Amino acid sequence: MTVSATSIIKKLLLLFLVFAGLHFAADFLMPLFIGGVLATLFLPFCRWMERRKIPKFIAPLICLLVLVLFVAGVGALIGWQVSELAKDVTLIKQRIAEVSDSVQSYILTNVGIERERQMQLLKDQQSMVTEFLASMAGSLTTIITSFILVLVYVFGLLYYRSHIKEFLLKLSPPEQRKEMESIVYNATNVSQQYLVGLTKMIVCLWIMYSIGFSLAGVKNAIFFAILCGLLEIVPFIGNITGTSITVLVAAVHGATAGMILSIIGTYAFVQFIQGWVLEPIIVGLQVKINPFATIIALIIGELVWGIPGIILAIPLTAMLKIVCDHIQPLKPYGFLIGELESSEKEPSYISRIKAFYKRWKK
Repeated sequence: MTVSATSIIKKLLLLFLVFAGLHFAADFLMPLFIGGVLATLFLPFCRWMERRKIPKFIAPLICLLVLVLFVAGVGALIGWQVSELAKDVTLIKQRIAEVSDSVQSYILTNVGIERERQMQLLKDQQSMVTEFLASMAGSLTTIITSFILVLVYVFGLLYYRSHIKEFLLKLSPPEQRKEMESIVYNATNVSQQYLVGLTKMIVCLWIMYSIGFSLAGVKNAIFFAILCGLLEIVPFIGNITGTSITVLVAAVHGATAGMILSIIGTYAFVQFIQGWVLEPIIVGLQVKINPFATIIALIIGELVWGIPGIILAIPLTAMLKIVCDHIQPLKPYGFLIGELESSEKEPSYISRIKAFYKRWKK
């Protein structure tokens, strides 16, 4: 076996061990990584408070309070909308019964499966759903514990950020400390800009979906707009899932074909605005990862950590690219992850929109 083949095998084995370690240490690493990404989001606010003589211990606590209030506010808004939706439970049950009866009659006529057999199969499926819901309820304690850990990590990372930065610099040889400082700054900055841009984009999606669904005549339009916007944190499949749920619930309420087409049209229009206007302007080119590498990162994130892995995949991959770009042996991997040079140039229409926005602000 040649030396190069042995080297490749060692690298593949190391890569496998890294992903295996990430998977088996998920209970520890997931809250830590989520806390780290959120800490970068609150870093400018924390620095702003400290510059105004707010004690260093109090500033991170205020950041935690803002985070908790935001989560509680979104949760209260969703709860209020769900309570409004729950008022139609009787109607929904009636519609489901009508649809179920129609489906059973169709199956009996065209497939030949008796109603008793269909009911037995349905009971088997219901037992599976019950088991799934029980497992979800059992994981509620884990979710609460993880959220508390995230808050602890956010506070610790904000409070000890200078100490952690100094530790990273001490790990580097004296001649490479400026390079390490640049890596730390850029990695923090790219995560921060991505999260701020994503938050702004979700708010814009809430507004557009609310207007579109309201004009389409969707009942509880605000709830479904919030749902579609929040699911945007799960790239590619989140917005499709939210719109599909909206269509299904509207259909159960007896929506006409025109209303369903309006919902789908709203989704298509919002996605067009999001992809061609909001993402280039609000999120921008800070996360310079090509689409192919993004898809691979999302798949690996789901395999390793599930839904939290999908949410963390893009900012963590962007940080990884920055590290690769600053370390000579890893630069080819940074090049592989990054965008093509031609696609990194800002489109002219985006430049014109940005110029108009700046003039309008003045």
